[in-house]
Amino acid sequence: MRVRGLAVAAAVALTVTACGGSDDTAGGGSAEVTVWMYPVIPDQDTSIEFWDQVEADFEAEHDDIDLTIELQPWEGRDEKIATAIASGQGPDLVLLTPDQTLQYQVTGGLKPVDAAVEDSRDAYLPAALDVVTFEDELYGVPIYHTSTTTAYNTAAFEAAGITELPTTWEDVLAAAPALAANGVAVMDYSGSPEMTLNLSFYPLLWQAGGSVFTEDGSDVAFDGPEGVAALQFLLDLQELGGLPADAATKPNAVEGGPVGAGTVAMGYAMAKFEIEQMQAALGEENVVAGAPLTGEEQVSFGIPGVLALTSISDDDDAALSVAEYISSPDVAVGLNEAAGTFPARSDVEPPAGDEVVQTLNDALQYSRPGEVTPTARQVMAVLSSQLQAALQGSKSAEDALADAAQEARDLIARGG
Repeated sequence: MRVRGLAVAAAVALTVTACGGSDDTAGGGSAEVTVWMYPVIPDQDTSIEFWDQVEADFEAEHDDIDLTIELQPWEGRDEKIATAIASGQGPDLVLLTPDQTLQYQVTGGLKPVDAAVEDSRDAYLPAALDVVTFEDELYGVPIYHTSTTTAYNTAAFEAAGITELPTTWEDVLAAAPALAANGVAVMDYSGSPEMTLNLSFYPLLWQAGGSVFTEDGSDVAFDGPEGVAALQFLLDLQELGGLPADAATKPNAVEGGPVGAGTVAMGYAMAKFEIEQMQAALGEENVVAGAPLTGEEQVSFGIPGVLALTSISDDDDAALSVAEYISSPDVAVGLNEAAGTFPARSDVEPPAGDEVVQTLNDALQYSRPGEVTPTARQVMAVLSSQLQAALQGSKSAEDALADAAQEARDLIARGG
């Protein structure tokens, strides 16, 4: 059995002899496959129980493969994966997002996975495969699809005398003063460096009609008028008391955060588990989900989660058997139910549920998977710091985005 978890580089070095290379098989000729999985299922106990059952069920059908699913934290994910691949000591399969997939593919960290979908390619949502297909080869097996949309604290709007929930940017701006008079910010925003812009700034940028990169990915485009409009929308809301006071640095948390406390009236990129947390904190009768917000366009964020085959895999056939199993309809149904995600395959029914589930399922038609270029993650980090500067009042929207664009172009010119 492989060592669970990933330690710092020094610890990795100590385990190279014990865990690496051709000796990494169990007695009796059994292949070993390690999967790094992340908290897709928010409840820790449920997550452990679910993935333990997947291990047991898979091994019952494949007595020649020893499967270990290691549950990893979101925090520090990129650094740990990069270290594992570079050191040759890590997982055979790892859960990635599309932009991460391209990032590791261009550096030689991944192998194609077409064989894992050979018998079921037509069953997958075309967009879920297209976004992880590079140079005509597939580098990720989709196992679920996320969906996000708008969620409202209806009691907060009613208390402010607002009878119609805001569905456009103009509506949000118009609602801000009345809510602020009650000590409530109209809209949540999380500017923590740990927060992916896919769930904070990028949906607003897309709603403004903009994009992070040019169509061919050779340059950034977020500093155009659409990007300025998106950031200015946030700054205008901030001026009206329409964002949390710590929006520039706050984490994305419903429980223990202003959304759960009732001091923020709505979120615009909310997943199912977050909406359920709102309902638990505020009362189910006081929370509703709505369609994605509309600026110039109506857009939300949603991506496939994919299992990628790392370049350090010892037994590709065994690993691809695991990927095929985890992406199968039988596993997908249980995963979507436990995680609040949606199928990446047309032959899997979406989770049965209430109006929230139906609304999130309907929002899939507006979903964008982020922008997949080799430098997507690095550019995100550069842009995040400049967005913070604007929200902290040290830069205008134009200056913050111009400075971020210059840094990003320098980064792209250096190849990341």
